[in-house]
Amino acid sequence: MNTVSTTHVAAPVRRWQAATEESAWVRRSLIGVALIFLALFLMLPLAVVLYGAFEQGLAVWLAAIVEPDAAAAIRLTLLVVLIAVPVNLIFGLAAAWAVAKFEFPGKSILVTLIDMPFAISPVVVGLMFVILLGNHGPLGQWLIEHGYRVIFSVPGIVLVIVFGTMPFVARELIPLMQEQGSEEEESSLTLGASGWRTFWHVTLPNVKWGVIYGVILCNARAMGEFGAVAVVSGRIRGETNTVPLHIEVLYNEYQFTAAFAVASLLAALAVVTIVVKSLIEWRDEQRRLAAVEGEQ
Repeated sequence: MNTVSTTHVAAPVRRWQAATEESAWVRRSLIGVALIFLALFLMLPLAVVLYGAFEQGLAVWLAAIVEPDAAAAIRLTLLVVLIAVPVNLIFGLAAAWAVAKFEFPGKSILVTLIDMPFAISPVVVGLMFVILLGNHGPLGQWLIEHGYRVIFSVPGIVLVIVFGTMPFVARELIPLMQEQGSEEEESSLTLGASGWRTFWHVTLPNVKWGVIYGVILCNARAMGEFGAVAVVSGRIRGETNTVPLHIEVLYNEYQFTAAFAVASLLAALAVVTIVVKSLIEWRDEQRRLAAVEGEQ
């Protein structure tokens, strides 16, 4: 009787182990496929960009970076990022706080609208703003009559980049705030703290790593945005060309070394973004392990 019981128990255990423990050759094959994929689609293009940028020496690379049109593109990109990232940081915090901490009519609609930039092509986004705010748009004529030009100028670039990067901070914070619940905020309010004090001293410290992660992704996307900016900027060289647009201009003019030199800046940003992201994830994992050990 005991033998039968042991057999019935051992069989499911063996099946469970077979389903969760792969052999060494399977694990190595999967790791090998992943490494080959990364080498072909990440490391190889990055190596090509860096080789093309520095093929003719550091002096040529530096000359391509400080060239007036390139410098203007870099300044414009930094200006747009300095506007778009803080705007989306404020929006992301407000939207995540509202969605995670409160119940209100239209909550599901707000969540859907936050995800909309992920579902719409950047070119379509640019076209939407041109139709709305262009010379023949319903708002564009009024703006031009009052001395405001949006399309084919810096404000239009800022608008499309803010729209395209809108979900990043909010999408990082919403699930994090929902997981944490609202018990700590309710306790703070019960003890007499104001709403702002509760936000600054309770809510924000609990989500600071999510905020940093969302800002990093938002910054990377803002610097690299191409499609929507290409539609609304007019591609005026030295005035409305951002770094990605300037790279395209240089490449189309067969200035390959200069194009690779400017592209190396965006490649460096991508590498820095990956490194910082990994450090944040490692730091967050260490914090969680320390919290678990403290509870035990």
